[in-house]
Amino acid sequence: MNNKIKISAVSYLNSKPLIYGLVHTDIANDIALSLDIPSVCANKLLNDEVDIGLVPIAILPLLKNDYFILSDYCIGADGAVFSVNLYSDVPLDMIETILLDYQSRTSVMLCKILAKYYWKINPEWKNTDADFESDIQGATAGLIIGDRTFGMGKSHPHIFDLASEWKAFTGLPFVFACWVANKKLPDDFILRFNQSIAFGIQNKEAAIQEWVGKSQQQVDVREYLEKYISYPLNHQKRMGMELFLNYCSSF
Repeated sequence: MNNKIKISAVSYLNSKPLIYGLVHTDIANDIALSLDIPSVCANKLLNDEVDIGLVPIAILPLLKNDYFILSDYCIGADGAVFSVNLYSDVPLDMIETILLDYQSRTSVMLCKILAKYYWKINPEWKNTDADFESDIQGATAGLIIGDRTFGMGKSHPHIFDLASEWKAFTGLPFVFACWVANKKLPDDFILRFNQSIAFGIQNKEAAIQEWVGKSQQQVDVREYLEKYISYPLNHQKRMGMELFLNYCSSF
Protein backbone atom coordinates (compact mmCIF):
# COMPACT_ATOMS: atom_id res chain seq x y z
CA MET A 1 0.00 0.00 0.00
CA ASN A 2 1.66 3.20 -1.22
CA ASN A 3 -0.28 5.68 0.87
CA LYS A 4 -0.30 4.59 4.48
CA ILE A 5 -3.58 4.71 6.39
CA LYS A 6 -3.22 7.23 9.20
CA ILE A 7 -4.50 6.03 12.58
CA SER A 8 -4.76 7.80 15.94
CA ALA A 9 -5.20 5.54 18.96
CA VAL A 10 -5.71 6.30 22.63
CA SER A 11 -2.44 6.21 24.55
CA TYR A 12 -3.98 4.92 27.80
CA LEU A 13 -3.15 1.53 29.27
CA ASN A 14 -6.61 0.20 28.41
CA SER A 15 -5.87 0.41 24.68
CA LYS A 16 -2.64 -1.63 24.81
CA PRO A 17 -4.13 -4.96 23.67
CA LEU A 18 -5.75 -3.22 20.69
CA ILE A 19 -2.51 -1.48 19.75
CA TYR A 20 -0.58 -4.73 20.23
CA GLY A 21 -2.45 -6.19 17.29
CA LEU A 22 -1.63 -3.25 15.05
CA VAL A 23 2.10 -3.28 15.74
CA HIS A 24 2.61 -7.06 15.82
CA THR A 25 0.92 -8.01 12.55
CA ASP A 26 1.88 -7.17 8.98
CA ILE A 27 -0.67 -4.36 8.84
CA ALA A 28 1.98 -2.31 10.67
CA ASN A 29 3.67 -1.84 7.27
CA ASP A 30 0.58 -0.13 5.86
CA ILE A 31 -0.33 2.28 8.64
CA ALA A 32 1.05 5.42 10.26
CA LEU A 33 0.10 5.11 13.93
CA SER A 34 0.08 7.92 16.48
CA LEU A 35 -0.81 7.60 20.18
CA ASP A 36 -2.80 10.46 21.68
CA ILE A 37 -5.12 11.38 24.52
CA PRO A 38 -8.81 10.81 23.58
CA SER A 39 -9.61 14.45 22.85
CA VAL A 40 -6.68 14.66 20.40
CA CYS A 41 -7.77 11.40 18.72
CA ALA A 42 -11.20 12.97 18.28
CA ASN A 43 -9.88 16.25 16.88
CA LYS A 44 -7.59 14.47 14.43
CA LEU A 45 -10.49 12.43 13.05
CA LEU A 46 -12.83 15.41 12.92
CA ASN A 47 -10.21 17.52 11.14
CA ASP A 48 -9.40 14.72 8.66
CA GLU A 49 -5.81 14.53 9.90
CA VAL A 50 -6.21 10.76 10.24
CA ASP A 51 -8.34 8.15 8.47
CA ILE A 52 -9.16 6.06 11.55
CA GLY A 53 -9.38 6.97 15.21
CA LEU A 54 -9.98 5.08 18.43
CA VAL A 55 -12.26 7.91 19.46
CA PRO A 56 -14.65 8.86 22.27
CA ILE A 57 -18.12 7.91 21.06
CA ALA A 58 -19.55 11.32 21.98
CA ILE A 59 -17.99 12.74 18.81
CA LEU A 60 -20.03 10.49 16.50
CA PRO A 61 -22.85 13.04 16.02
CA LEU A 62 -20.22 15.62 15.00
CA LEU A 63 -19.21 13.35 12.12
CA LYS A 64 -22.83 13.49 10.87
CA ASN A 65 -23.44 10.36 8.79
CA ASP A 66 -19.94 10.30 7.36
CA TYR A 67 -18.41 7.67 9.59
CA PHE A 68 -17.89 3.92 9.71
CA ILE A 69 -17.44 1.82 12.86
CA LEU A 70 -14.76 -0.64 11.82
CA SER A 71 -14.16 -3.20 14.50
CA ASP A 72 -16.00 -5.67 16.71
CA TYR A 73 -13.85 -4.41 19.59
CA CYS A 74 -13.99 -1.25 21.66
CA ILE A 75 -12.94 0.18 25.00
CA GLY A 76 -15.89 -0.49 27.23
CA ALA A 77 -16.99 -1.66 30.65
CA ASP A 78 -19.80 -3.85 31.91
CA GLY A 79 -19.92 -2.42 35.40
CA ALA A 80 -17.03 -0.62 37.09
CA VAL A 81 -14.26 0.66 34.81
CA PHE A 82 -11.91 1.83 37.61
CA SER A 83 -10.39 4.66 35.58
CA VAL A 84 -13.27 7.11 34.99
CA ASN A 85 -14.21 8.58 38.34
CA LEU A 86 -15.86 11.54 39.97
CA TYR A 87 -13.91 12.49 43.10
CA SER A 88 -15.56 14.51 45.85
CA ASP A 89 -15.06 15.50 49.48
CA VAL A 90 -18.84 15.68 49.98
CA PRO A 91 -21.87 13.52 49.04
CA LEU A 92 -23.48 14.01 45.64
CA ASP A 93 -26.30 16.23 46.92
CA MET A 94 -23.77 18.65 48.45
CA ILE A 95 -21.63 19.10 45.32
CA GLU A 96 -21.79 22.67 44.00
CA THR A 97 -19.21 22.55 41.20
CA ILE A 98 -17.76 19.77 39.04
CA LEU A 99 -14.40 20.24 37.30
CA LEU A 100 -14.42 18.45 33.95
CA ASP A 101 -11.45 16.49 32.66
CA TYR A 102 -10.14 17.99 29.42
CA GLN A 103 -9.05 14.67 27.95
CA SER A 104 -12.35 13.08 26.84
CA ARG A 105 -15.67 14.41 25.61
CA THR A 106 -17.45 11.08 26.27
CA SER A 107 -16.67 10.97 29.98
CA VAL A 108 -17.76 14.59 30.34
CA MET A 109 -21.09 13.89 28.65
CA LEU A 110 -21.55 10.73 30.73
CA CYS A 111 -21.02 12.74 33.93
CA LYS A 112 -23.56 15.36 32.82
CA ILE A 113 -26.12 12.69 31.89
CA LEU A 114 -25.75 10.93 35.23
CA ALA A 115 -26.00 14.23 37.11
CA LYS A 116 -29.20 15.27 35.34
CA TYR A 117 -31.08 12.01 34.96
CA TYR A 118 -29.74 9.70 37.69
CA TRP A 119 -28.17 11.68 40.52
CA LYS A 120 -30.69 14.53 40.09
CA ILE A 121 -28.17 17.26 40.85
CA ASN A 122 -27.50 20.53 39.03
CA PRO A 123 -23.90 21.59 39.70
CA GLU A 124 -21.92 24.33 38.04
CA TRP A 125 -19.72 22.79 35.33
CA LYS A 126 -16.18 24.05 34.81
CA ASN A 127 -13.82 23.08 32.00
CA THR A 128 -10.19 22.53 32.96
CA ASP A 129 -6.65 22.44 31.69
CA ALA A 130 -3.80 20.31 33.01
CA ASP A 131 -3.09 19.96 36.75
CA PHE A 132 -6.56 20.72 38.06
CA GLU A 133 -6.60 17.79 40.49
CA SER A 134 -5.54 19.89 43.49
CA ASP A 135 -8.63 22.09 43.00
CA ILE A 136 -10.90 19.21 44.07
CA GLN A 137 -11.85 20.22 47.60
CA GLY A 138 -14.86 21.18 49.66
CA ALA A 139 -18.00 21.35 47.52
CA THR A 140 -15.93 21.27 44.31
CA ALA A 141 -15.73 17.76 42.83
CA GLY A 142 -13.70 16.67 39.85
CA LEU A 143 -13.99 14.17 36.98
CA ILE A 144 -10.67 12.45 36.27
CA ILE A 145 -10.15 9.79 33.62
CA GLY A 146 -7.52 7.42 32.30
CA ASP A 147 -4.15 6.45 33.70
CA ARG A 148 -4.03 9.55 35.93
CA THR A 149 -6.58 7.87 38.23
CA PHE A 150 -4.30 4.95 39.09
CA GLY A 151 -2.37 6.64 41.86
CA MET A 152 -5.35 8.39 43.41
CA GLY A 153 -6.65 5.47 45.49
CA LYS A 154 -8.89 6.80 48.23
CA SER A 155 -7.69 10.38 47.84
CA HIS A 156 -11.22 11.65 48.47
CA PRO A 157 -13.94 10.19 50.70
CA HIS A 158 -16.49 9.96 47.86
CA ILE A 159 -15.50 8.29 44.58
CA PHE A 160 -18.09 7.52 41.93
CA ASP A 161 -17.12 5.13 39.13
CA LEU A 162 -19.06 6.47 36.13
CA ALA A 163 -19.36 3.15 34.28
CA SER A 164 -20.70 1.50 37.43
CA GLU A 165 -23.16 4.34 37.90
CA TRP A 166 -24.29 4.01 34.25
CA LYS A 167 -24.85 0.27 34.70
CA ALA A 168 -26.92 0.92 37.84
CA PHE A 169 -28.90 3.61 35.98
CA THR A 170 -29.56 1.77 32.70
CA GLY A 171 -28.71 -1.90 33.23
CA LEU A 172 -26.42 -1.67 30.19
CA PRO A 173 -22.65 -1.72 29.66
CA PHE A 174 -20.89 1.42 28.48
CA VAL A 175 -18.68 2.11 25.47
CA PHE A 176 -16.06 4.81 25.96
CA ALA A 177 -14.30 4.58 22.59
CA CYS A 178 -14.48 2.61 19.37
CA TRP A 179 -12.61 2.42 16.08
CA VAL A 180 -14.11 4.87 13.59
CA ALA A 181 -13.17 5.82 10.03
CA ASN A 182 -14.18 9.15 8.55
CA LYS A 183 -14.22 7.80 4.99
CA LYS A 184 -14.87 4.55 3.14
CA LEU A 185 -11.73 2.43 3.18
CA PRO A 186 -10.85 -0.56 0.95
CA ASP A 187 -12.63 -3.74 2.01
CA ASP A 188 -9.42 -5.74 2.07
CA PHE A 189 -7.81 -3.24 4.44
CA ILE A 190 -10.84 -3.27 6.76
CA LEU A 191 -10.67 -7.08 6.87
CA ARG A 192 -6.97 -7.02 7.74
CA PHE A 193 -7.53 -4.24 10.28
CA ASN A 194 -10.20 -6.27 12.06
CA GLN A 195 -7.99 -9.36 12.00
CA SER A 196 -5.16 -7.35 13.54
CA ILE A 197 -7.34 -6.00 16.35
CA ALA A 198 -8.66 -9.52 17.01
CA PHE A 199 -5.07 -10.77 17.15
CA GLY A 200 -4.29 -8.19 19.82
CA ILE A 201 -7.25 -9.26 21.94
CA GLN A 202 -6.40 -12.94 21.49
CA ASN A 203 -2.87 -12.17 22.66
CA LYS A 204 -3.84 -9.91 25.54
CA GLU A 205 -1.48 -11.77 27.87
CA ALA A 206 1.47 -10.89 25.64
CA ALA A 207 0.38 -7.25 25.65
CA ILE A 208 0.13 -7.38 29.45
CA GLN A 209 3.63 -8.86 29.70
CA GLU A 210 5.00 -5.90 27.75
CA TRP A 211 3.79 -3.65 30.57
CA VAL A 212 4.16 -5.74 33.69
CA GLY A 213 7.43 -4.71 35.27
CA LYS A 214 8.22 -1.70 33.12
CA SER A 215 5.02 0.23 33.83
CA GLN A 216 5.50 3.00 36.38
CA GLN A 217 1.78 3.27 36.93
CA GLN A 218 0.36 2.35 40.32
CA VAL A 219 -2.02 -0.32 39.08
CA ASP A 220 -2.19 -4.08 38.72
CA VAL A 221 -2.03 -4.17 34.92
CA ARG A 222 -3.49 -7.65 34.56
CA GLU A 223 -6.35 -7.06 36.99
CA TYR A 224 -7.22 -3.74 35.35
CA LEU A 225 -7.32 -5.11 31.80
CA GLU A 226 -8.98 -8.40 32.70
CA LYS A 227 -11.48 -7.28 35.34
CA TYR A 228 -12.46 -3.75 34.38
CA ILE A 229 -12.02 -3.31 30.62
CA SER A 230 -14.44 -5.14 28.33
CA TYR A 231 -13.39 -5.19 24.68
CA PRO A 232 -16.09 -6.95 22.58
CA LEU A 233 -18.44 -4.50 20.86
CA ASN A 234 -21.45 -6.77 21.28
CA HIS A 235 -25.19 -6.16 21.01
CA GLN A 236 -25.56 -5.03 24.62
CA LYS A 237 -22.76 -2.49 24.24
CA ARG A 238 -24.29 -1.18 21.01
CA MET A 239 -27.58 -0.73 22.86
CA GLY A 240 -25.76 1.16 25.60
CA MET A 241 -23.99 3.30 23.01
CA GLU A 242 -27.27 4.15 21.25
CA LEU A 243 -28.94 5.08 24.54
CA PHE A 244 -25.97 7.27 25.52
CA LEU A 245 -26.05 9.11 22.20
CA ASN A 246 -29.81 9.66 22.59
CA TYR A 247 -29.17 11.27 25.97
CA CYS A 248 -26.36 13.37 24.48
CA SER A 249 -28.83 14.89 22.00
CA SER A 250 -30.69 16.49 24.93
CA PHE A 251 -27.71 18.72 25.77
